[in-house]
Amino acid sequence: MSNSLQTIELRAAAGDAAPGFLSATVLPSRGMLLLQAKVRLVSGETFDLLTTPEQPAFGSEEDFAGNVSFSLGGAILLPYANRITGRPIANRQIETQVLGQTVRLPMNWGGKAEGAEQYAMHGLMLDVPFEITRQTESAVTGLLHAGDFDGRWLSQTDVTVTYELSGEGLRLTVEAANVGAEPLPMGIGWHPWFNLPSGDRAQAILKVPARARTAVNDYDEVLPTGEVLPLEGAYNFSEGRALGDLYLDDCFVDLVGGAAEVIDPAGGLGLCISANAPPVKAFQVYAPPDKGFVVVEPQFNWADPFNPVWKDADTGMAVLRPGERIAYDARVEVFAT
Repeated sequence: MSNSLQTIELRAAAGDAAPGFLSATVLPSRGMLLLQAKVRLVSGETFDLLTTPEQPAFGSEEDFAGNVSFSLGGAILLPYANRITGRPIANRQIETQVLGQTVRLPMNWGGKAEGAEQYAMHGLMLDVPFEITRQTESAVTGLLHAGDFDGRWLSQTDVTVTYELSGEGLRLTVEAANVGAEPLPMGIGWHPWFNLPSGDRAQAILKVPARARTAVNDYDEVLPTGEVLPLEGAYNFSEGRALGDLYLDDCFVDLVGGAAEVIDPAGGLGLCISANAPPVKAFQVYAPPDKGFVVVEPQFNWADPFNPVWKDADTGMAVLRPGERIAYDARVEVFAT
C-alpha cells in the first residue's frame, strides 16, 4: 500500500470474548473506506474478516474513479449505490437524467463481454479524502464538504461518516445533508467483502430479510429488466439456506426487516449485518461459487434507480429538500455457530 495513504487503526476494548472484534483499519483518503476488520475466532485465532490484498492497486489504471475501493474491504457508496446507466460520451463518462436534469457521471464499470454496456458504478466518493473531526481509540468521525461532487450531482452535499468499534460489533453511521438550494437525490450503501473462515462457500448459509429480487438481463452486465420476482426455490433466502453452487449478483428488495446473516458452520462463525430499513430498501448480494467470500450490501436504492424500466416503482432513492438530512446506520456483529 502506498505510504501516502493515511490509515487510522481502531481497537476494541480489551476482552476475551470469542468470537469478537479486535481492530479495524480506516482509510480517510479513500472515502472513509474500511480496509480491514480483525476478529478473534472461537479457536482463539485472529482472522481477517474482509478481503484485502497486501498491496491494493490504488492509483493504477484499474483505479479509475476509485474502482479499487469497492473491490476490497468495505467501501461507502454515495450519492448512489449500485449501477446507473446512460449514454456514453467523451472522457469515459455517461450522460443521464436525474430528477429531470442532465448529469455526467464517470463510466467506471460494465460488462466484460464484447459490446457489453458500460455505466457508472457505486457513487462519487470512492477516492475522495475526508477531514477527521473526532478520533478515539475505538471510534473515528470524518467530514466531507462534497458540494456538487465536482459538477457531477445535484445541489450541495455534506457527508459525515463515523465508525464505532466494540468487541461485540462494528457500527457505521453515514449522514448526508443537503446544504444547497435544490432537491438532492441521495442513495447510500456499504460494500463489505466478508471472508469465510472455512473458505467453503458451498456450505455457507445466507439469510436475507426480503420477499423479492429484481430480475437482471444477465450476470455480465447485471442490468435490471424492470421485473420484480418473488423469492422462490434456490433464491429464497428469507429463512436461510446454504449457497451451494448458486451464482449470486442479485438485488433483494421488498424488505421485511433490516438484518441479513452469513453463517459459516464449518468455520464456526456467523455474521449479522443489520441496517436501518427504511431508508435501506435493498440488499445486494454478490457471491461467486468459486470464491471464499460473500458480499452483502445494505443500500437505499435498487440497481439503476432512474432507469425508465422501473416506471412508477419506488427504487429507494431519497430526495432531500434544502436543509434536510438523512442517516444510514449499519452494524456487523459476530457470533459462534
